[in-house]
Amino acid sequence: MKKITKKKVKSVKKVVKKTTAKKKPQSMEELLSSSGHKIKGLKRGEFVVGKITEIRAKTMYVDVGGKTEGIITGKELGLIKDFVSRLKVGDEVNAQVRVLENDRGQTLLSLRKAAFENSWKYFEDALKDKKPIEVFGREVNHGGTVVTAPYGLFGFIPGSQIGTKYDINPDNLVGKKISVMVLEVDQEKNRLVFSERAVSEPGKMSEERAAVEKIKIGDKYEAEIARVEPFGLFIKVNFEKGVGLEGLVHISEVSWEKVRDLSKLFKAGQKIDVCLVNKENNKLQFSIKRLQDDPWATIEKKYPAETEIKGTVTQITSFGALVKLEPGIEGLIHISKIPPNVQLKEGEEVKCYIEHVDKNSRRLSLEMSLTEKSIIYK
Repeated sequence: MKKITKKKVKSVKKVVKKTTAKKKPQSMEELLSSSGHKIKGLKRGEFVVGKITEIRAKTMYVDVGGKTEGIITGKELGLIKDFVSRLKVGDEVNAQVRVLENDRGQTLLSLRKAAFENSWKYFEDALKDKKPIEVFGREVNHGGTVVTAPYGLFGFIPGSQIGTKYDINPDNLVGKKISVMVLEVDQEKNRLVFSERAVSEPGKMSEERAAVEKIKIGDKYEAEIARVEPFGLFIKVNFEKGVGLEGLVHISEVSWEKVRDLSKLFKAGQKIDVCLVNKENNKLQFSIKRLQDDPWATIEKKYPAETEIKGTVTQITSFGALVKLEPGIEGLIHISKIPPNVQLKEGEEVKCYIEHVDKNSRRLSLEMSLTEKSIIYK
């Protein structure tokens, strides 16, 4: 038998050590680590920045530094299809981890937040650049047309922003692609407003904008009612030859009295006198009642405290009875001021005393007149 020298023992130890050093990786982490690839520890719900590596019809792959590429697929991808259509391989995106590892070992991601933030920037850019976009007519309601905009957001085209092609029958917009300009973007209020006229009738829109610059607060006009809605009257004012300006008379600006049903007082095509009260953001607001004196302007002189008057009960409420003294002037008999044996009815005439007048708040407190005034009801 050959003698094993110390030199040979050292040589064998070196071979064993070398063989051990070349031991094959036992896991994906070891394999990636041995190749110099740093693995990022991910947590469910966290946001990570990743780079798009591949976009397919039903799946998008994103490198987020994990064991495997993250994917956006199925319904999650369908919800952001407008956003994805504007992405390309190599783009960086802010993704959220939905599932750390599914049954196939894949990390499922979400880009909804990034898509949502990007969507509002898209409309802000379109507004700034005055660039037309396409929306889809969804339904017609009071005041205009609801549309589906890019990124799945809902928007609105006011009736005044629909051109003559569709103005007669706005229902023709439903189910169709519509080219519009962005008028208003308010992410906090989730509000998008568009104009179809700005695309179909740009010349008229320019003339109207010039006319709006000239029109002044307080100016009086004869107008024609275009449409009667529960909240107000849409009107058209012939400002100059060939230029018609549209605006709104809100129900609160119709009369100094409370108006509950405009359809009983007005109809489309009716001529009325109005004055301009507001034109902020090129939205014209008119008033009918301000052409008449405000009855509350002289309320304190006309109805001093302790004055006895007659009025008509207009409404019975849980807190008392409203009594009309004259057009535009109503007072309240609080329930505590109505004797237990008295049952007031709407339309009934009653005698009252003026208890208190608050001109600034436009409130008038009344108490009923009794044959003998009693401090019980004071």
